[in-house]
Amino acid sequence: MTRFIKYFGVFQKGLLSLIQMCHIGGALVLATVVGLVNYDIVARNLFSLPFLGIEEIVSLGIPIIVFLATPMQVLSRSLISTDFLVTRSTRIIRLGLYSYSEYFTLLISGIVFLSVVPLFNYAIKNDQFIGVVGVFTMTLWPLKLAILIGFGLAFVASLFHIGRLICSNRSSSFLVSFCLFIATPIPFYVLSGSASIGLGAIFLLFLLLLAGVPVVFSLMTAASVGIAVMKGDFLVAANSLGLVVNSAATSYVLAAVPFFILMGLVVGKANIGRDSLTVAHWLFRSVKGGFGVATVAANTVFAAITGISIASAAIFSRVAAPPMIELGFTARFSLGLIAGSSVLGMLIPPSLLLIIYGVIAEVSINKLFLAAIVPGIILALMLCATVIICVLFRLPFAVTSEYSDVPPKPEKINTILLMMAPTLTLLFVVIGGIYGGIFTPTEAGAVGALMAIFIALAMKRVTFIQTYNLIKDAAGKTASILLMVIAATSFGLMITLSGLPDIMSSIASGSGLGLTGYVFIYLVALVLLGMVLDSTSILLIMVPLAMPTVLDLGGDLVWFGIITVIGVEVGLLTPPLGLSVFAIKASIDDPDISLNDIFYGAMPFALITFLLAIALIFFPQITSQLF
Repeated sequence: MTRFIKYFGVFQKGLLSLIQMCHIGGALVLATVVGLVNYDIVARNLFSLPFLGIEEIVSLGIPIIVFLATPMQVLSRSLISTDFLVTRSTRIIRLGLYSYSEYFTLLISGIVFLSVVPLFNYAIKNDQFIGVVGVFTMTLWPLKLAILIGFGLAFVASLFHIGRLICSNRSSSFLVSFCLFIATPIPFYVLSGSASIGLGAIFLLFLLLLAGVPVVFSLMTAASVGIAVMKGDFLVAANSLGLVVNSAATSYVLAAVPFFILMGLVVGKANIGRDSLTVAHWLFRSVKGGFGVATVAANTVFAAITGISIASAAIFSRVAAPPMIELGFTARFSLGLIAGSSVLGMLIPPSLLLIIYGVIAEVSINKLFLAAIVPGIILALMLCATVIICVLFRLPFAVTSEYSDVPPKPEKINTILLMMAPTLTLLFVVIGGIYGGIFTPTEAGAVGALMAIFIALAMKRVTFIQTYNLIKDAAGKTASILLMVIAATSFGLMITLSGLPDIMSSIASGSGLGLTGYVFIYLVALVLLGMVLDSTSILLIMVPLAMPTVLDLGGDLVWFGIITVIGVEVGLLTPPLGLSVFAIKASIDDPDISLNDIFYGAMPFALITFLLAIALIFFPQITSQLF
């Protein structure tokens, strides 16, 4: 056993080195792609010399980033998963759930690796390429190689985790979880009919999610088992999974995801959110509850720069909560307001959820962004009005007896302008570039990311080493999100083969619910799922199921997308999972403030957000005011 542990330690060091090299490679590809997109914009607009093949390079570069960063996400257990059951279990059960999860990671990684090997060989032998001959062509084998490296190392990383679990000397837990893993697909073989198998796959998906299996591998497992049983051939399921992984992320539009993630990380690190709050407090100094209103306003502006709710929640819980509590706001209300206003991050454009929805639903990203502006402003105004009313009537929930509207420290106008400059510059370039027709959303993300880096470096808010680490972090987060998009594509294929969307359309049409009733039930389902799943997972699971019925009932997919995003964002504020609440709790690190306190404080704002979604169901024209 001692020799085994010694060799295991050597294996661990070698594996970590390989995976770190891959992660660095993914970060370098991301930096290169950002640079090339910016070069194309400058060359195209200033010199009428577009960079031929930029879309092909970006379309292949993004999945390469994803697959090279995947092993580190698996090794560090950073893939998005639901830990609701895991964290509430005893140590032995927790070890069993960890090993159960690793078996599926091992299985799916191995299936993808083996199914892509022939695709890699074919690409080399036949010199596969994309592009136009005589204009620009790019060979495809590097993409297949990245998939093989990514999932091959993910397979080994999963083996490493299983080895560690074996070394924990909990063999009984290990064996029980292995038996459960083997038994998982057996009930499917008593199901008959594609629809029944599809429902069984959905049930399996939620079972795996509850057990803590990463969302990516839960979706891929449910899809593979469903297709295998429907077609009666495991090879068909394996090959379909390989084909989906090979093609699902090769989208130019999806490049906006890593670009905006990188911009958000840099902006957060540079404390631009703190500057926005200072300026907003100065602007709203004469308003009742001025600092609370300023928090909402700063969150709105920050959302318009980054499009990431969790980032807003984490940043403003550090910079806004202490001053609010010091002024006399209750801790519950202060943190609840920050959690509630962080929802604006996924509604006000640019929004990562809207981009992902646009790709899934094949809807114009620009139209989605335009449609979200008015609802986003309405929600911000509703939140501000709530703060003012609470302060005006001095509600005990919101303010203590010591509350006072202390004006901010007097600032020179030059200081305020300097604080506003980075935010306004990024807003003008990103939002103005999109709606001015200069950039696509993808290009705006690349420009915003590069400009945020330059601003942060110029202000000496970040160093070059920190910038490098932020790019690595962005590559990892990109892998976590886009792997779920790939997995959801395979799950959507299984759902289509099962015929469930057609059955749902028939039931909805025959029940007399109509579009309004159907979407209302859908909204309630989103909120309920938000209690146990993260927003991206809900989006990827529910949209393929519900969208065909909405189309059959005559619904507009842009309007439906805004309702979907608002619905899943309510889940960020609801127990027990509420990711924004968890992000705030992790940021404040105050033992006197419990998760229940923050959830309690966020409830009124979750209700306000839910009421906005209901208003959009009954008044869809709100989303079409700007186009």
